[in-house]
Amino acid sequence: MSTDVKEMSDEEIRARIIELGFDGDARWYEEFCEMMRAGLPSGTGVALRGSVVTGTRWEDGSPFDADGKGTSDLDVTLIGGKVMECWHEDEFYIPSLHTKPLGDKAPEIAPALNELRENLQRLVRRPVNFQATSNMILFARDVIFDQPYFTIIDAAEDA
Repeated sequence: MSTDVKEMSDEEIRARIIELGFDGDARWYEEFCEMMRAGLPSGTGVALRGSVVTGTRWEDGSPFDADGKGTSDLDVTLIGGKVMECWHEDEFYIPSLHTKPLGDKAPEIAPALNELRENLQRLVRRPVNFQATSNMILFARDVIFDQPYFTIIDAAEDA
């Protein structure tokens, strides 16, 4: 199996994500997805980005969890306009297109989603961060900035 995410099949990427981010337990992954479906606005898409997808940190190339088990976070990207309405209007990098991250350092910026995020953290026993974006921004980050992602829940057309 290739280590370059761009050369891997969806099955290989999913297996990497489960191994790294979910301690090899596919049941945790499935429960994570179900909790997301139940807790997010209808039609919201969900993608994972970062080192759980690539296997290494973007900043320094260190492997996932290089600082110890459970130290690397899950970067969760939420796709759709409805979910962006959960963020305070002054918590966007690009208004109506790309939010600031919701995490332990800023739990107040999208209060309607923070309980879900905290519940997911307890499930996977590692930090979980949410960021909402448009499909256009997600695509640009992948193609222009070489920041690949893996879709775990497809967005509805009206999301």
